[in-house]
Amino acid sequence: MTATDALPQQPRIAWQTGRVHAILDETSRVKSIILEPATWSGHWPGQHVDIRLTAEDGYQAERSYSIASPPEEKLLTLTVERVDGGEVSSYLLDELRVGDALEFRGPIGRHFIWSRTRGGPIFLVAGGTGITPLMAMLRHRRRSLAHTPASLIYSVRSLADAVYRDELDAMAQDDRDLRLVYALTREQPSNWSGHWGRVNEMLLANNSFAREHDPSIFVCGPTGFVESISSMLVKLGFDPFSIKTERFGPSGG
Repeated sequence: MTATDALPQQPRIAWQTGRVHAILDETSRVKSIILEPATWSGHWPGQHVDIRLTAEDGYQAERSYSIASPPEEKLLTLTVERVDGGEVSSYLLDELRVGDALEFRGPIGRHFIWSRTRGGPIFLVAGGTGITPLMAMLRHRRRSLAHTPASLIYSVRSLADAVYRDELDAMAQDDRDLRLVYALTREQPSNWSGHWGRVNEMLLANNSFAREHDPSIFVCGPTGFVESISSMLVKLGFDPFSIKTERFGPSGG
C-alpha cells in the first residue's frame, strides 16, 4: 500500500528533525527547501507540515508550509516565499544552509488532498505561491503516469513571479491531457498573447471542465483570491461541494 492509497495512520504527529538536502532558487522572492526527514510515513498531495524554529533563549516560532513534492519521492520539498519583516521566512531564505537541521512535524491536513486513485478530471486554480500544494498534485499525476485530465490556471504578477515555471511549461508541452494558462496581473511581455489581468468568469469558463464532467476543483492562494474564485465557480454552476480551498493571509512570516 502506498501513501496515496490510504491516509497515514498518525493519531499523534510528533516533531522530528530533518536535514536540509538542497535549497533551490525559484524566483527572486521564493526558494524551495528540500528536506530529508529522519522518518516519514508518506503524504497525500495537498498536505502541509509545520516548521518550528527555536532561538537560543528558548523563544519559538512556528509556520505552516505546503509540501510541493509528490509522495513518490523520499525527500520533502517545501516552497517558501519571503514575507517582508517575517522572522521565519527571513531565516529560512537567508540563514538556512544545506546540512542544517530543521524541526518539523507532519503531514497535516485531510481536506485539501488528491491522488490518482480518486480519479478526475481535476481543475486547479492558483494565486502566487498557492501553486505549491497544486504542484504536488501535478507532480504526483506525472510520476504515477496518470492520464487524468487536468487544467491549471495560475495567476501571478508577471512570468518572472511564476514559481516552477520551467517545469510547468515542460509538463504542459509533453502532456496533451494537461492545460496550463497563466493570468498575468501586473506585467506582460511585449509579445504576450495570453490572458492579462485578474482571473475572471470568462477565463474560468473557457479553461475549465464542463459541469457535467464533475471535476474535482482545488483553489489555493491569498484569502481574497480564493474567495473570489470560489464565488465565480459557483456562479458558473459548479457544485460548491466539489470546490476544495486552501488560503493564506497576513501572518508573522
